[in-house]
Amino acid sequence: MKGLFMARILLVVTLVLFGALTSVAVWHHGYRGIFETMFQSWAGVQVLVDLVIALVLVLVWMWRDAQVLKRSVWPYVLITLVAGSFGPLLYLLTRKTPGNAT
Repeated sequence: MKGLFMARILLVVTLVLFGALTSVAVWHHGYRGIFETMFQSWAGVQVLVDLVIALVLVLVWMWRDAQVLKRSVWPYVLITLVAGSFGPLLYLLTRKTPGNAT
């Protein structure tokens, strides 16, 4: 139980800090500007492609996990497609396994 509580605290902290970083980036560069900077060098393109590969792998895991737990994955897929890592973070934060009461 303590491990689950600590994992949720870590997820909340990560979500809040990542949300703050994202807010600052969008404030300074705009949503489109975040992607424009990625295409200014091959290094940026590599990071973007790496992010896409990682998120596709996470989406496959979320899809399979949601089927096992009999829950809808669509809200988290849509959030992932629009806002990246926020989708998986929220999925993990709200995930309940059959043996969990919390």
